[in-house]
Amino acid sequence: MATPTMSRLSRRNLMIGAGALPLAGTLAGTGLIGTGLAASTPAAAQTASGQQVPGLYRYKIGNIELTAVNDGARSFPFGDSFVRNASRDQVNTALEAAFQPKDAMTVQFNPLLINNGGKLTLIDTGNGPQAANSTVGKLTANLAWAGVKPSDIGTVVISHFHGDHINGLRAEDGSLAFPNAEILVPEAEWAFWMDEGEMSRASEGLKGNFQNVRRVFKDIDSKVKRYQWDKEVVPGLTAVDASGHTPGHTAFVLASGNGKLFIQSDVTNTPILFAPNPDWQVQYDMDGAKAAATRRRIYDMLAAERLQLTGYHYPFPATGFIRKAGNGYEVVPAVWNPVL
Repeated sequence: MATPTMSRLSRRNLMIGAGALPLAGTLAGTGLIGTGLAASTPAAAQTASGQQVPGLYRYKIGNIELTAVNDGARSFPFGDSFVRNASRDQVNTALEAAFQPKDAMTVQFNPLLINNGGKLTLIDTGNGPQAANSTVGKLTANLAWAGVKPSDIGTVVISHFHGDHINGLRAEDGSLAFPNAEILVPEAEWAFWMDEGEMSRASEGLKGNFQNVRRVFKDIDSKVKRYQWDKEVVPGLTAVDASGHTPGHTAFVLASGNGKLFIQSDVTNTPILFAPNPDWQVQYDMDGAKAAATRRRIYDMLAAERLQLTGYHYPFPATGFIRKAGNGYEVVPAVWNPVL
């Protein structure tokens, strides 16, 4: 009968032996066992890349192929007015519930590429050219990874005129970033931002946005076409009134066969805060009360119809579903598909 000491030794030897078996098998295949080299040859070190992989994700709605093309993400400490009608403590509580650090925001940017029968349409254009070390402005590079040149895009559809949606219309040298594209913009948005009276009455905080709109659209009127809500913008894509965030802010419904996708644009900023707290107003909402009412109207519809959506500031790959949860909503990510 084995003593306790012998049992412990036997178990220890057994574990050592079992752990060595896979390694022994590997080394036997190399001829190193018995040569003395196995003990002295270190494993090759793998240097960390320090870089992210391309920000692309493809999926299909009916016969239409979509590619979420990430333009990057921006992290920043938020001010007390980032959410106008919630305290810093309330915002931090929501961030903690979402496993995010306190006192800081990370906002992502996700333009959407539509391939409908070989015709390419890009919805929104990202932050535009940036310094080399910037964490945003990645749209052009990620389009290249997708095998798409800027000249391949036939239509650019703009949801509204905030800089993170329109600045990418211009290349670094000021030329058109998508030289062959017709540019489609919401009629209500164009009417507001191009109105000299509105510009003269604007607060100091908004004047910069008026000036940026004029910079981006300068001298390209012939390429810009205005579209109306409740009309088909390009085949399969219908514009939806989602005003409040801006006067002409637009969402879209993409339909193909039995498939539908709701493209929410900025119905919320980051859903981490504004899905569970739909009445909160982000500082970028120009009419906060109307934006909150729009959010509830749209999210009630999405939850009732179980309709897939994509959000410009949603975590990449920026697509999922909405369900009601208490007095707010919960985002359910779409299942990742390895094939189309």
